Amino acid sequence: MAEPEVSPAAAGGGGQLRNVFGGVLCAFTLLLIGVVAFSIRLFSVIKYESVIHEFDPYFNFRVTQFLSKNGIYEFWNWFDDRTWYPLGRVIGGTVYPGLTLTAGTIWWLLNSLNIPLSVETVCVFTAPIFSANASWATYLLTKEAKGTGAGLMAAAILAMVPSYISRSVAGSYDNEAVAIFALIFTFYLYVKTLNTGSLFYATLNALSYFYMVCSWGGYTFIINLIPMHVLLCIVTGRYSSRLYIAYAPLVILGTLLAALVPVVGFNAVMTSEHFASFLVFIILHVVALVYYIKGLLTPRLFKVAMTLVISVGLAVCFAVVAILVALVASSPTKGWSGRSLSLLDPTYASKYIPIIASVSEHQPPTWPSYFMDINVLAFLIPAGIISCFLPLSDASSFMVLYLVTAVYFSGVMVRLMLVLAPAACILSGIALSEVFSVLTRSIKFQLSKFFYDSPTSPGDSSPESSTNSTKNENRNEKSETAPKEKPSKKNRKKEKEVAESVSVKPKKEKRLLVLPFELSVMGILLLIVLGGFYVVHCVWAAAEAYSAPSIVLTSRSRDGLHVFDDFREAYAWLSHNTDVDDKVASWWDYGYQTTAMANRTVIVDNNTWNNTHIATVGTAMSSPEKAAWEIFNSLDVKYVLVVFGGLVGYPSDDINKFLWMVRIGGGVFPHIKEPDYLRDGQYRVDAQATPTMLNCLMYKLCYYRFVETDGKGFDKVRGYEIGKKHFKLTHFEEVFTTHHWMVRIYKLKPQKNRVRGKLKKPKASAKTSSTLAAGQKKNPWQ
Repeated sequence: MAEPEVSPAAAGGGGQLRNVFGGVLCAFTLLLIGVVAFSIRLFSVIKYESVIHEFDPYFNFRVTQFLSKNGIYEFWNWFDDRTWYPLGRVIGGTVYPGLTLTAGTIWWLLNSLNIPLSVETVCVFTAPIFSANASWATYLLTKEAKGTGAGLMAAAILAMVPSYISRSVAGSYDNEAVAIFALIFTFYLYVKTLNTGSLFYATLNALSYFYMVCSWGGYTFIINLIPMHVLLCIVTGRYSSRLYIAYAPLVILGTLLAALVPVVGFNAVMTSEHFASFLVFIILHVVALVYYIKGLLTPRLFKVAMTLVISVGLAVCFAVVAILVALVASSPTKGWSGRSLSLLDPTYASKYIPIIASVSEHQPPTWPSYFMDINVLAFLIPAGIISCFLPLSDASSFMVLYLVTAVYFSGVMVRLMLVLAPAACILSGIALSEVFSVLTRSIKFQLSKFFYDSPTSPGDSSPESSTNSTKNENRNEKSETAPKEKPSKKNRKKEKEVAESVSVKPKKEKRLLVLPFELSVMGILLLIVLGGFYVVHCVWAAAEAYSAPSIVLTSRSRDGLHVFDDFREAYAWLSHNTDVDDKVASWWDYGYQTTAMANRTVIVDNNTWNNTHIATVGTAMSSPEKAAWEIFNSLDVKYVLVVFGGLVGYPSDDINKFLWMVRIGGGVFPHIKEPDYLRDGQYRVDAQATPTMLNCLMYKLCYYRFVETDGKGFDKVRGYEIGKKHFKLTHFEEVFTTHHWMVRIYKLKPQKNRVRGKLKKPKASAKTSSTLAAGQKKNPWQ
């Protein structure tokens, strides 16, 4: 009996239906991934409350409040006199406005639609919203490199990766909340332009880069990584017009747009972080000119022109390099910012800029932190790298380069684990997609052998192969009957590429890997179990490790859950019990929160732009009480706030940060010497502590009356009894201590009355002198 023939129309209709169904399923999967990315970041709101987290987000929240109330023009010209007293700060020219403008726009749109959400609510949920956007951008980027399956896998992994969750939970209103989406989307548009050669996508790429510049200082990673990839393509002989279109508009339009951001300005062309992009831009044009001349001249004339072009090109390059070297040499930091130098030289910050080294997120990560933040992805990344080389394309080579650079920078600074997360997710998604492809193809082939009992090749299956062959025959017939036209040079090149790909395809299908049925099923089950462990770890990290806001602390004991709300208690006291114009001094960590929550003027805050001002506060905290009073009084300070965790065991208190105050203060004021605070190289506050340590202001403000809590003065953080227990304050008075002693506020005592000059004593009679001798009180004003 003859087999029924499949008509071309039916075959085409079936394939079209399958494509439509696949597109709908893909869109539904992406929608679920976005829901997961958003919902997994809501544990902080569910377990605690809708509140801003950490320190920097409070400044961003305050700026967003000002923007929504006063408008964008007032925002650009805002001079904030409540920070860095008496210097102040120009907010519009010193802040990356991307996050603020994004949240402000969302708030304005919602209120225009009569959805009356507060500014704080919008700020709390901005990070989860853009986490979903980042997942979708990851899908687009990975799809351009390795197809839809790898894109969906990478998007699902990124939606839950703990490294990204740590900076994007609800309430984490920091620049990274929108910057990671901008980073991934800029990379997607670059790869898309690289694959298509479309000037439209190149323009969108420059606009996306502009949004990244507005959002985060990490934009320098983009403007250095993309030139590195362009140079890699040129060196490996992969230059094309698509590469030129992908890069040249980005440098020109991107640099012009970046210069429009006030905080960047002329740094876009004057700092060393941007010089690599300009150098590669020149090299790209030299290579483009060589390829253009090669297409016009004969081989003999091309050699002569090549010599001329190379000579002129080298001269121009040397001239540009000389100018750049001169500009760099004129700068004390060689044109690099302190943070950039600390990335290139991990020991630079500890040697020269202790203010950068004092930040915990600027420390190098430990190996357990890698497992905590990317978990099983660390084992999938090598397989993803191998998959990118089979075959190697411009897009896959960019993925590998992105991963290598991100691994290096994450090893220098734990904060940049956030930049590694997308690369790890993309490479892991590619690896899982390839493995699933091999395993499912093996199962399909084994089942087809079992049911059809025919020795077909691994690359074929009976229904689909017939349909595909029918399609190919119809296409060949159409091409033969079509009238022949003289193809253009561009079309001839395309036809040649198509012919090569068609000729290579059967060879690749013959080499497809097929595994035994049992091994394939076992492999899929193991991958599902591995994915289950990853999901459980991510949910635990989101719910327990990264959801707790630093402003409200909790701990569990046998008695149950204990909540420590001392920070808001202290800021509320400052807001209700001090004058509006009073100045509050504290270490810079708490400046943003004091300004945003207590609405009081601070001396220093988390912007850390003036090292001398911070060193002045550090010197005051490291000095004896009288000298510290004189420093604070010269700054018009009325209240001093310290954070102390010795009673409840809170380790991130000012005593543990004190050595950084000494180092930063000593870096500007030489009379502060770190060895004076150490006993045999150890930092101690017990009976073995040095006299300088026991008499400094920080020790006294933290441990004043501490012995009254348990009668011994046992510090639970340091693990021993304090050295100096009973002492009195002469120049400061305690005005408020929170319930758990975590925040203590002191007021400067007023200056004692004094007489400007000595008064001449009148000649007293014998009677007057005898009366005074008898015990009559003297006039206190004499």
